[in-house]
Amino acid sequence: MKKLALLLFTVTSLCATGQNFNQNDEEPKMTPAMTEFYTPVPKVVTPGKTVSEDILVQPSSDAIVLFDGKDLSQWEKAPARSTYYTPDENSEFNFNTGTEAKWDVSDGLLTVNKKEGDIQTKMSFENFQLHIEWRVPEDITGEGQWRGNSGIILQGVYELQILDSYQQETYTNGIAGSIYKQTAPLVNAMRKPGEWNTYDIIYTAPTFMEDGRFRTPPSVTVLLNGILVQSNTVILGPTKWIGVPQATLHGEGPIRLQAHADPSEPDSFRNIWIREL
Repeated sequence: MKKLALLLFTVTSLCATGQNFNQNDEEPKMTPAMTEFYTPVPKVVTPGKTVSEDILVQPSSDAIVLFDGKDLSQWEKAPARSTYYTPDENSEFNFNTGTEAKWDVSDGLLTVNKKEGDIQTKMSFENFQLHIEWRVPEDITGEGQWRGNSGIILQGVYELQILDSYQQETYTNGIAGSIYKQTAPLVNAMRKPGEWNTYDIIYTAPTFMEDGRFRTPPSVTVLLNGILVQSNTVILGPTKWIGVPQATLHGEGPIRLQAHADPSEPDSFRNIWIREL
């Protein structure tokens, strides 16, 4: 356990300083478990009760409304993922597809269509404030990461996790409110399945040096149901399921919503808006 902790500390430090971590014959083969943390377990905090099922936070006058319950005119089908948002051979992310988004819109809600894959905004962003409301089904089934799994991918490459983490156990840097496989939330502020959760996200985009290393890394502050779960958290690099994140050069990017491949019932979204900063 001490050796594993030392390994994770070392690779995290390398990512934070912008150095590359290359595998060779003397290093262990990376597995998903090597970037999963189970302690410390975030304290459970019960968010304040909502007085109704009505939308409580309306968009501001300068907000760009990404989903108002009517259609997917602001969205398109996202490109396929390859081991989680890996750039092409030129180390550039190619986001836009121009292909129609085909998630389900009904009764004012946007529901994941897992057969159609991820969707993303047609617009790209750098620094922003994002508001999004989401719900896992009341009758959700499955366990751990196979229970209402989705995600909000900032600039198309950095994932803020969506999962049913209400009285459910999994690795702590994979629960709702985590920067997936990087930073666990300060507390677990999930509502019960069937109840609406809200994310309010303040995101600062990275800047880069000529060699692709971070000049200033991306950072994010997140409130889940009005409770602070990420406080100016430094993001180490694009999200990976296997392996450690590394700084990778990119420009503006979309907001991407994940259609996770687990067999559990699909999540729904509503009231999505963004303010450019």
